[in-house]
Amino acid sequence: MHFNELNLSDELLRAVEELGYTEMTEIQQQSIPLLLEGRDVVGRSNTGTGKTAAFGIPAVESITEADRKSAVILILCPTRELAMQANEEIRKFAKFKEGVKSSAVYGGASMEKQIHELKRGANIVIGTPGRIMDHIRRKTLRLDNIRTVILDEADEMLNMGFREDIESILADIPEDRQTVLFSATMPKEIMAITEKYQQDPVHIKIRSAQKTVELIEQFYFEVAMGRKTDALKLLLTAYKPSSAMVFCNTKVMVDQLTEELVRSGFRAAGLHGDMKQIQRTQVMNSFKNRAAEILVATDVAARGIDVSGVDAVFNYDLPQDNEYYIHRIGRTGRAGRTGTAYTLISGRKQLFDLRAIEKYTHAEIREMPLPDKADIIAMKKESLIKEISEAQAGHNAYDILDRLASQGIDYREAAARIIEKQLKAETDALPDFESARPLKKGRNNGAKTVKIVINVGRNRRIAPNFILGALVDATGMTGKDFGKIDIFDEHTTVEVPEAESEYIIESTDSIKINGNKVEVKLYKGSDLGARRNRRPDDKPRFDRKKAAYGNKKRAELFSDYIPNRKKRMKKRH
Repeated sequence: MHFNELNLSDELLRAVEELGYTEMTEIQQQSIPLLLEGRDVVGRSNTGTGKTAAFGIPAVESITEADRKSAVILILCPTRELAMQANEEIRKFAKFKEGVKSSAVYGGASMEKQIHELKRGANIVIGTPGRIMDHIRRKTLRLDNIRTVILDEADEMLNMGFREDIESILADIPEDRQTVLFSATMPKEIMAITEKYQQDPVHIKIRSAQKTVELIEQFYFEVAMGRKTDALKLLLTAYKPSSAMVFCNTKVMVDQLTEELVRSGFRAAGLHGDMKQIQRTQVMNSFKNRAAEILVATDVAARGIDVSGVDAVFNYDLPQDNEYYIHRIGRTGRAGRTGTAYTLISGRKQLFDLRAIEKYTHAEIREMPLPDKADIIAMKKESLIKEISEAQAGHNAYDILDRLASQGIDYREAAARIIEKQLKAETDALPDFESARPLKKGRNNGAKTVKIVINVGRNRRIAPNFILGALVDATGMTGKDFGKIDIFDEHTTVEVPEAESEYIIESTDSIKINGNKVEVKLYKGSDLGARRNRRPDDKPRFDRKKAAYGNKKRAELFSDYIPNRKKRMKKRH
């Protein structure tokens, strides 16, 4: 269905046409006619499906000459970025329609400027719940004339703890209003708000997780623990996206990663919640106008960002929620366009988490080998060949070659020097990187190993099968994934794959071995207190290559215990 099939004003159709909108997305097609009729609507739709236009176009169309002096439309958003984005879009829709004045109000910005805009007669107010409440308390925003209230990203507002503010705002708005709610998910809290504050709402469900991500190619790379930054540099250099978003789970990681990328020559900028509003605006402007080609962000900071032409999304950290994965990768597949998403994982736990995301989204996330330095140099060579073959040589270039020839440097030597210099500039900073080896083939696949230490040993009657059984049960790994087990008097060491060590330690946090609650740590050798009291003959007595579980082995393990038992038996008699 096309926009010109709707009963919209000429001014609004002209604005829509100028924006390049022709055919409506599914959420727009189902929502706009209902909203123009004044119906209450509950729309379930993921990020990137065109929700802003779905409620923004009816909001602008509803403004009349009588609405010039007071707020009649209120739009609540979870973050300032989303409020700013919605305000920007609504102003585009209202470009040719007189009398429409919108204002975005959010924390971290000048209260005086917002008060001035509201007093000037803003009839569409977009804001975050907290700042809307501030203006209500100051009496700089009155809700008496509000006839439509829209909750955008309602589930996210609840996740951020805004339920009390939302209910307070809804309670102050006249009951004969139109109430519209958009949300990616429908938890019980959302349904409770729907039942309490909406009148006979129409429920619209658009795009399952599978449909949202079906146009996005998804890949993952297994990376050794602690090497994700190097892996990301290789990928950015290899694929060279003109515009990319990199997602991290913490503000600290955003800062550290941005600093490292900039140090390595990438045009990167970071975005997170601790930044001042002026900084956030500067970062977003630099990303939109391509001054920064890479935006490193947290999930919350990135909500509401709508930047066209994002080539790729990189998950540096796995998201803490499956729904966030959809929000993240949707940045590169907006409104029907294709895109690519790459995820970096370290260790078996992250692989399990990724498989859970794959199941949740009903989409295939394919493993890819990480390109090494030699691969990237080969790719750069091919790129240079294509670039040079398509370029046109001018008079100035031939003049330079003639002058070089007069110095004894022919055109082949000149071209070789220029190409070598360019290749060196683009590849010298690349880290030497050994890709993580797959873990499923067991411990003999050449993967680097470390040792973990468990604070129980022979004095607690610990046998190798106790250790191995507990580790397999706690981690879900196979016995072949574990290496040499050395049992001492007061501790035990186990050889494990380095890439799995962190996961193993986390998984064994509260396990018991033969009834003993144990502590598992990374083995550091000399700092182990138990080794200070080690007997001269205190040697490990287990070799996995031998028949470790036979009677002979068991007798050997308990050889210190049996003589003492005989002495005690003599005393009794």
